[in-house]
Formats: sequence, structure tokens, C-alpha cells
Amino acid sequence: MAADWIAADWGTSNLRLWAIGPEGEILAERSSADGMGGLTPDKFEPALLRLADDLLAPDRVTPVLICGMAGAKQGWIEAPYAQVPCPPAFGGAPVVAPTGDARISVRIMPGLCQSGPADVMRGEETQIAGFLADEPDFDGTLCLPGTHTKWVRVAGGQVLNFRTAMTGEIFALIGQHSVLRHSLASDGEADEGAFFAALATGFAEPAAIGMELFSIRPASLLEGLAPASATGRLSGLLIGTELAGAQDFWQNRDVVVVGSPRLTRRYIAAMERLGGSARAATNPELALSGLIAAHQLEQA
Repeated sequence: MAADWIAADWGTSNLRLWAIGPEGEILAERSSADGMGGLTPDKFEPALLRLADDLLAPDRVTPVLICGMAGAKQGWIEAPYAQVPCPPAFGGAPVVAPTGDARISVRIMPGLCQSGPADVMRGEETQIAGFLADEPDFDGTLCLPGTHTKWVRVAGGQVLNFRTAMTGEIFALIGQHSVLRHSLASDGEADEGAFFAALATGFAEPAAIGMELFSIRPASLLEGLAPASATGRLSGLLIGTELAGAQDFWQNRDVVVVGSPRLTRRYIAAMERLGGSARAATNPELALSGLIAAHQLEQA
């Protein structure tokens, strides 16, 4: 059965799409490793067609709505950022991508930006739109942990402001390229006790992060610090320092964490240990929900 329209979440590493039927039903879900990071602009349409060719009606145009990195400067075509405060979906107009196949019409949703301090997001805004489709009256903070963790203040159906922390990327860089790589667990196992002890240190003394990080290496050399404890300590120091900088976002606010189960549990546990509270998002398909909400706004 041909799709009525197609929703797609195009990340740096992967492409994921859903074929949507005339009653809003999901006809098919597919994914590939054709992420933005491995494509030049002329390769995006072929990558899309490899997944969706048999989902397209031959006698009409099928709309395709895309969020994520396909709209980056290095992507299919740049979709300019919308300035906050604004709604997460359609804070700015989607951009039409050039296509050669007459069966598709492709639009790419814009990301969000702010000035003072400068920050950007691309892809997370669609997850936020999906969350607000479930909780339209939400007034609080969304935490989206990952390589670049987003802290987002939301109220009145709008993104008010946000900040990005490079905690995940810093963890990966240190673990793969610094002297500390010799001390960490090769399987990524992190000791919980070491994590919470370092979390308290990172939160209380963020100015000492450089010295505290290096201390992991001599502790493993001189004191026999176990690799899992070293990994827990590294994670705790980085997340504690992040939470110290993000206090205005999570202290005394309704906080919802949107991420992988492992990271969601870790961030919720960290905030609770430091006197805050948080809950996990219950909808596992927020990007799809956001794309559906954006499509419905267009049709209204």
C-alpha cells in the first residue's frame, strides 16, 4: 500500500522513516546507515529512494517531511534556524529540497537558535514538539542527554531558551584519545559508587574539573583504582560539572528527561542525588510524534 505521506528523522549517522497512511496509521518503518555525515547533497535523494521507492504511488506526489541533520549546512539543503522563543515545530517555515523524482515533494524542518548566549539545535526541536503533543500545558525543563545534551525551558507551547553541554562528546574524547584511556573500563562498565562520589565533587567544585580529571590516572597507577571505578569517576565528574552549570534549568522545576534508557536513568539519578527531581518521557517515538504534529499544523 502506498503511503499518504512520509515522515523522516535524518541524523548524522542514520536515516529513519515512517510511511503514514490516510488515517494516520503507520504502514511501514524503515532505517538505514545513510546518515548525513556520509552523504554529499546529491546523494540524499537516492538514499531516501532506496528506503521508500516501493512506498510511493506512481500516479501522484507523496509529501516527505524531514527533521534533523538533512537541514544542516552540510546536508541536503540548509534549513535556516528559527529564533527562540517560538513553537518547536514550525517556528520557521520548512525548506523545499531539490528533487528529480516527480513522485516526491520533500520539505525539511528548521532547527532552533538563540543569541545571548549563542546556541543551536537541529532535530531535538521535533522531539520537543512530540512531547508537547502529549503534554501541551507543560511548564518546565526538558533534558535531552546525548553527545550534546540539551537543557530546554518550555512554557506556553514554546521553547523559551536552551543551553547545550558537550558532556557526552567530552566523555568520548577523553575515553578514546587522552591519557585516561589507559585507566578506563574497555567495556564501558561504570561503578555506581564511584559515579555518585565524583558527581558530588563535580557539582561542588566545578572549577577544579581539570585537576580532578587528571587525578583518575595516578589513582589507577598508585592506588589500584579499578577500571569500572575510573569510568564511574569520569562520568560522575563530567555530569556533576554539567549539573552545576545547568542549575537554573533543573532546580525547583518540573524536569522530564528524553533520551536512551541508560542515559535517562543516569541523569534522573544524578539530579535526585543532588536534591532535585526528574521523570522520564513515556513516549518512545517523540520524533515521529513531532513530525506528525508538524504535518497536522501544515494541513490545518
